[in-house]
Amino acid sequence: METFTDSTNCATITARLAAHPHVQRVPTPKADLFQHRDFLAPDLAEALIELVDKDRRPSTIADDNGDAYFRTSETCDLDPAEPAVKELEALLRALNGIDPKFGEPCQGQRYAVGQEFKPHTDYFTPGGPDYEKFCSVAGQRTWTFMIYLNAVEAGGATRFKALGKTFHAEPGKLLCWNNARRDGRVNPNTLHHGMKVRKGVKYVITKWYREKEWGWT
Repeated sequence: METFTDSTNCATITARLAAHPHVQRVPTPKADLFQHRDFLAPDLAEALIELVDKDRRPSTIADDNGDAYFRTSETCDLDPAEPAVKELEALLRALNGIDPKFGEPCQGQRYAVGQEFKPHTDYFTPGGPDYEKFCSVAGQRTWTFMIYLNAVEAGGATRFKALGKTFHAEPGKLLCWNNARRDGRVNPNTLHHGMKVRKGVKYVITKWYREKEWGWT
């Protein structure tokens, strides 16, 4: 299996994803954005939901903007030693080819009724108050891989306003995008909104990759 030892190699990773028979590229010149339906099997999704429920805590944000309701979900840092997490990591590596050393630990999120993550980007804003803190070791975030673990009865979609695209939660569906433009600058067109859940509960897994080896303990 080919492994990319540079997670910033946008063209190569994009080409790999675009060539995958089950991956669909969103037709826009503004960002590299893809989806893969049925990426996770139902039993693996259920096992990951159980892990999220076991260790969830209130979510936080970098560069606190003073809005206590900006991100109201709950978060869980998944233990990489868990069999379900190992299986997930293997699936991601097979899909994107990125060397795991560039990846942050997988994170789970749980959204109950009324909870959301207001429009935000996944990259750390250059010059922001917490930029050095979060990028000093592993550098900027490059790619985001996000997976819906369950269906949501109402609400809970992910909206990319600048791209005119909204994705609804489907069990096992993966979204992924490059947080940078082709020239390496951060891409504000990746602004996205984890919209309020109106009925039911939403579970999501997120995997971020960095410019350099993760390196945090």
